[in-house]
Amino acid sequence: PDRELTLDRIVRAAVDIADAEGLAALSMRGVAARLGVAAMSPYRHVPGKDELVLLMADAAFGEETYPAEPPEGWRARLELGARTLWTLYRRHPWLAQLGALTRPLLLPNLMVHGEWALAALDGHGLDPGTLFDLHVLVYGHVQGLAVHLEWEAHAQAATGQTEDQWMDSRAPALRDLTASGRFPVFTGAVAALGEHGYDLDLDKIFELGLRALLDGVAPMVEGRGR
Repeated sequence: PDRELTLDRIVRAAVDIADAEGLAALSMRGVAARLGVAAMSPYRHVPGKDELVLLMADAAFGEETYPAEPPEGWRARLELGARTLWTLYRRHPWLAQLGALTRPLLLPNLMVHGEWALAALDGHGLDPGTLFDLHVLVYGHVQGLAVHLEWEAHAQAATGQTEDQWMDSRAPALRDLTASGRFPVFTGAVAALGEHGYDLDLDKIFELGLRALLDGVAPMVEGRGR
């Protein structure tokens, strides 16, 4: 009933819709239908979809917290922060689509993750600009990979094919590329992989990229690059 409708119920219903169908499928009318209330009832609690999406994002980012006693060392802290964000993006693929790096979302629960990363880097003699640069670099790695989670979900829904099935359907185009002689390194790598081909695993790439990124910034954080 409308009289039992709360902002929390609206946000949770909207998150459920976005998780199941993607952010593009979200509408105020759809939220109302899911909750079994009149189409205009959600507007008594939230002005519109844009405001609702921000509330959804803040709620999603607030699902994971950090220990009161952080792990030892800046690197372990950044790893925990990055993996926590990756977990949230895995759980809510639409979440990574929100907020360009150049126009960050100023949400309290997202700031919790930012504060954790900044605190990990603080106290190492970095100037404020570099402190923010390194934070954005790590966050950008996580978000930059996570955007592909929603894209892949959309592609599967649109084509009815898994990523493996889609790649199999592109076999003729791949043969044309490798037979052209224009891309010898690519062709050699494809041949060396054999019939099983390349397994593009986003979780594996996330860990590889995080390790390489932190290896690269370690001299700066530990004073060896200054």
